[in-house]
Parts: sequence; C-alpha cells; structure tokens
Amino acid sequence: MNLEEGLMSDINRTLSLELDTVSGNITLLPYYQHSPLVAASYIISFFFIFILCMVGNSLVCYIVLRNHRMRTVTNLFILNLAVSDLLVGIFCVPTTLVDNLITGWPFSQAVCTMSGLIQGVSVSASVFTLVAIAVDRFHCIVYPFRQKLSRLKAILTIGLIWGLAFAIMSPSAAMMTVVHLEGTYMVYNNETYPLMTCYEQWPKPEMRKIYTTVLFVHIYLAPLGLISLMYGRIVVKLFKLPEDRTSISKKKIRVIKMLIIVALLFMISWLPLWTLMLLTDYTDLDDEQINLLTGYIFPFAHWLAFFNSSINPIIYGYFNENFKRGFQAHCLGKLKKKEFADCRDLSMGINDCALEVMLD
Repeated sequence: MNLEEGLMSDINRTLSLELDTVSGNITLLPYYQHSPLVAASYIISFFFIFILCMVGNSLVCYIVLRNHRMRTVTNLFILNLAVSDLLVGIFCVPTTLVDNLITGWPFSQAVCTMSGLIQGVSVSASVFTLVAIAVDRFHCIVYPFRQKLSRLKAILTIGLIWGLAFAIMSPSAAMMTVVHLEGTYMVYNNETYPLMTCYEQWPKPEMRKIYTTVLFVHIYLAPLGLISLMYGRIVVKLFKLPEDRTSISKKKIRVIKMLIIVALLFMISWLPLWTLMLLTDYTDLDDEQINLLTGYIFPFAHWLAFFNSSINPIIYGYFNENFKRGFQAHCLGKLKKKEFADCRDLSMGINDCALEVMLD
C-alpha cells in the first residue's frame, strides 16, 4: 500500500458522493474538489511545509558537505535524513496537494508507478534513518568504551537503509495502475473527460490488508518502539552521570529535551495517517464517512506526516551547536572553516565527550 494513496481502494465509493449530475449509469464530477477558499488554505499549508522542508534540509546538506569536520558518523546519518526528507518534500508534498485539489489522475502509468515508489521509498528511508541515528547515539552514550561505528560502516548502513526502503515498497509499486472508472467522467470548462485514477489494484482485498499491516509494523510501530527504547536508556544513562560541573547539567537537560521532542514528534506526526489507513482497510465505512475522510481529514493527516520531515533540521539545528553555527554563518554569508567539537580531544573527560556526541 502506497503511503500517499491511503484511500484509493475506496475511490469508487468516494467519487459517487461528489457527483454533480447522474444520468442513468453516467456519473459527472467536478474537476476541482473544493471551493476556492478551502483550496487556498490547502495550497498555503502545503506550500509552507514545502518551503520549510526544502530550505532546512538543503542547509543541512550544504553544511555537512562543505565542512569536512562535520562529516562524523552521526552527521552522515543526519545528512542521509536530510536527503530523504528532501525527497519527501519534492515528490510527496506537491503530488499529495494536487491529489487533494483535483479529481482523478492527470498523468501516465509510468508516472503513477514511479511517483508511488519514490514517495514510499523516501518516507521509509527517512523513518529508518531516524532509527539509525537513535542506534548510533545509544552506542555512543550507553556503551562509550565500545568500538565506535566507522564511516565506512555508516555508509554501508545508509546503503542498507535505502535497500530496505526499496524492498518494502516494491510490492506497492508493482500493484500501482491507472484505469478509467467505468461510467464516471469529470467536467472541466463544460467539457467531459474520462476519469482516470492511479491506485493499488491488489488481486484480493485481504492482500491489501496484510500489506498495510506489514507497513504499519515496519515503518511506524517497530521504529517507534526502537527509538523510544534506546532514547529511554540514554536518558537513564545521562541521569547517572555525575553533575560535578554546571555545564554538564545544562547539556544533560538539552539532550533529554531533544530526545523527548524527536520521539514525540515522530509518534504524533505519523499516528493520524496510519490510523486512517488502517481504519479504511479494516472497517466498512459508509459513503458519507469516506467523503469526509478524503476531503478534509486525510489531507490534514498527510500534512502532519510531512511536517515531520520539515521539522527535523530545526530540531537538530537548534540542539546542535555545530549545526547552529553553520546555519548562522550561512545566513550571514560568512561561512568559513571552523574548529568544531571533537570527542577525540584528549583534554575532554568521558562525560563531556558523551554529551558532545549526543549534541553533535
């Protein structure tokens, strides 16, 4: 099931509610789904997170690639997160906005397949990268004396992330198809056109339910559980560190706040969308309920999910002094080579080093 096409299996029932005229077995639908006021609110909302996503994640990529001292293992994962979030912004946000504004699918079969695949892979890669960042920080803080993850292993892990994302979304892409809904047409400028739709056409409805459940477990439930478990262990570890200096205590507070915010935002941002997708697959909703979901609730759920990709660079930029300095320097147009914190500095104690790793 494609993450951006949550209700396409119910499109026949949905469209029947939006008709202007019914003559025999012919259903005529308006080209635009909403009034100008509602459409404008959707455009402004989605444009806001699109700009936020593109600017923030582009800055993260620029700062990491421009400064070789920023290319630590953790920052490589943050760079990969920024790349996957950029793909979410490029391929998911505009497509979802258009889908919420007009009736039907205006593009080809190839675009339908590739759009669904790229959207699903980018979202999955973003989620898996959040887990990788949690694992990396877990080992740095909870087991500081164990061998650290090398850059080569980090790059291989990033490759594995994209491979898993592609593998788990391939069934959805294989089932994407463009068809003309029989007896259904849309009206535009007093002309009628066949209504084409891009959706997942599974051989059996049960297969769709199983696939949706697999995605829910692997892209939401399991990642949320792992992130919460590892960040919980980190918080416990930080509380056990001696507070012999005020700076350490302040860093503890910042780290704990960041961990709580990351976990909560991930949970809150994606929960409504997954709830709706499971609801539509496992319950028999009537036409009025389907119309309400597709017209208003589903667009908000998508917006909230995409907001997570837009807010990630702000979270890491706010709590990470190196990224913050990079952002500030870039905005001032004076980005120069700087000396960033390095945990290998022998003058740093193990507690300072652990906290610097968390913040960097």
